[in-house]
Amino acid sequence: MTRANIYIWQQPDWPHFTWDSTAFSQSLAMVNMLRGKLLGRISMFGLEAQSESVLNSVSEEIIHSAQIEGEILNCDSVRSSVAKQLGLKYEGLPTADHYVEGVVQVMVDAITQYTAPLSDQRLFAWHAALFPMGRSGLYKIDVGQWRRGEEPMQVVSGVMGHETVHYEAPPSDDVPYMMQEFLTWVNASQPIDPVVKAAIAHLWFVSIHPFDDGNGRICRTITELLLSQADQTSQRYYSLSTEILTHRKDYYVQLERAQHGGADVTQWISWFLHTLQQALQTALLKTENVVRKVKFWQEHRLTPINNRQRKVVNMLFDGFEGKLTSSKWYKINHCSQDTATRDINDLIKKGILQPAAEGGRSTSYTLVE
Repeated sequence: MTRANIYIWQQPDWPHFTWDSTAFSQSLAMVNMLRGKLLGRISMFGLEAQSESVLNSVSEEIIHSAQIEGEILNCDSVRSSVAKQLGLKYEGLPTADHYVEGVVQVMVDAITQYTAPLSDQRLFAWHAALFPMGRSGLYKIDVGQWRRGEEPMQVVSGVMGHETVHYEAPPSDDVPYMMQEFLTWVNASQPIDPVVKAAIAHLWFVSIHPFDDGNGRICRTITELLLSQADQTSQRYYSLSTEILTHRKDYYVQLERAQHGGADVTQWISWFLHTLQQALQTALLKTENVVRKVKFWQEHRLTPINNRQRKVVNMLFDGFEGKLTSSKWYKINHCSQDTATRDINDLIKKGILQPAAEGGRSTSYTLVE
């Protein structure tokens, strides 16, 4: 192997990372200012608005962390499971299936038990919840244990026979002691900003790649646990994975660059902080929408609204994609066109919906501001 192809774990200083704090001091200060601003704004909300913010953020984190890996989870099922497991109120949602319940349990354990030590057994339990059938697609994998075998663990892209190897993880024989070193470091108090600790842990874990599959999702779950430690609360009000998904290509470029580099991880930490800053700014914008939504339901707490109507109104507040039409209504609610029309007309009569001003071939509807 040429010098240019040496991976980060083959460096003589591994895993003793170094960085230049002055290179990202402004970004870190901005992140910490935004964290304080967000938590301060949320603290002025009523309990219902706070619960709504948590439900949105945790659901988005789970959905988008899976989507980074190409897995699409049912949004309603995830929200239903998050609401149930966190004891939050959310009506008009379906019961989540067994798999989604397991995926949500992993994140809920990480953020609600953020003060509990991170152990190999805890990680094994998370892994088993992500792969309840013991398979990744068609392939049987080792579940609830570190990866084994002589085959190199590679991150590849491209069609079979023409693959590009982006990274090769340490041999499986090295995983147990590397993970013990990682867990000891994570569980110990470090003389660094806790957000920087989360950035380093993210790169460190994913570079070991200790499982047959699911390393990315578990890595981002560990990051959420460490961000909960940084915030000193289990209440999550922003989603890092949502921002990573938006910049997914760059995420992999930055990881690959760091994993091919030396012990200096300044560039990776800088990218992580910049992405976290964007996630916090997005969350601050969303708080305004949460206030609108909670205020709406308080004003209409005595208004007769059926479950179909409640579901669509919530979707409109949560960021409905495209325009709401009667045909979309009946597809969302699995009802007849006549039922959809009656539901919509009823909400218009109650001053909740209105026909959109632009008109067009098919009438669309918006919330009355």
